[in-house]
Amino acid sequence: MWILIFAIFVASLGLNVNSTAVIIGAMLISPLMGPIMGIGFAVGINDSQLLRRAGMNYGVATVVALLTSTCYFLLSPLDEAHSELLARTAPTIYDVLIALFGGFAGIVALSSKQKGNILPGVAIATALMPPLCTAGYGLATAQLSFFFGAFYLYIINTVFIALATFIVIRIFHFPYKKFTTEKAERFSRRIIWFVVLLTFLPSLYFGYDLVKQNRFSKQASRFIALEAQIKGDYLLSKKVNGKEKSILLTYGGNEISKEQVDAIRARLPVYGLAGATLEIRQGFSSYATPAGTLDEKTAALSGALQLKQAELDSVKTHLQQLEGFDSLSRRLYTEITIQYPGLRSCAVSPMRENADSGKVQQSLLVLLSFNRTISNADQLKLRNWLAARTADTSVQLIIKPWLQ
Repeated sequence: MWILIFAIFVASLGLNVNSTAVIIGAMLISPLMGPIMGIGFAVGINDSQLLRRAGMNYGVATVVALLTSTCYFLLSPLDEAHSELLARTAPTIYDVLIALFGGFAGIVALSSKQKGNILPGVAIATALMPPLCTAGYGLATAQLSFFFGAFYLYIINTVFIALATFIVIRIFHFPYKKFTTEKAERFSRRIIWFVVLLTFLPSLYFGYDLVKQNRFSKQASRFIALEAQIKGDYLLSKKVNGKEKSILLTYGGNEISKEQVDAIRARLPVYGLAGATLEIRQGFSSYATPAGTLDEKTAALSGALQLKQAELDSVKTHLQQLEGFDSLSRRLYTEITIQYPGLRSCAVSPMRENADSGKVQQSLLVLLSFNRTISNADQLKLRNWLAARTADTSVQLIIKPWLQ
């Protein structure tokens, strides 16, 4: 009993600080496997006296473990539910299979002369201690969903380890006591399978629900990767809830219009998400505190993002201007060639001149190159044409001298 209490404290500490190694150590210390296999063995050989002893030991151990873990979590200043705790609150059909095959391995090892390290492995795989400690956490924090989920996992492990023991005992033809009547034997079998089915059916439903949630998460991830990219916006965070079939996307950047949101939602059925709820949040407002203000780190991040967005807009504007001058250069080349054959190249660029007065004068520079000499009169005529053509009276014309 003292070993059980110490093991419960170790497991509770491991769950409290989210340490997998400590939880594994507690499972190796735990003496719970003996009474459970004792129940299966007693049923397998029809030994009612052994069944009563094993059942009493199992019941006392369960109550003591629950009380110990509840007391620990009542006194512990850490009350946050970490991943190791949460992992024991939603048992499924997979937990049934783990307990069943773990029980098979355990009873076969006990029935063999060479036991090796199988029993410690079975103790770790079937994990009897953590569910009990999680149930104690649920009682201590008044979270009944934690208690019922974890205790159900503990019952699953108990029933199917005992069932595996019962099956192996019968397969190995251990000598067993005969019932006084055939009716009593049938009644015993019915009780066994009733308990097994009563334990198994809820896990089947939870397992089916887990598979659906996993499928939804995969489909949602594919949808987000292929359809949730909006030009001019950054996907800051994504949250997929398979249980509620909801997708939450938070963007930073340009304002997202209702038409864009509707277009993204319209693509949901393509990925098998017809019944899903898609919510799109804009900017950092989704990270606001209940008072409506952003915390210091988020506000700093928001300011940095706005600064980067301003720099990006400036670069885009500059690139658009360069593209505009390049397009103007091509058009001028075509038009000047018609008037003055022999034009080799045409370049257009903005020019900034620093005057002695300290003022900066902006003008448009046009650089032309011909394969012949252009007279001064033609140059003046060409400059006046360019000023009218570009609507810029400050245009500066430079003609590269022709070299024979």
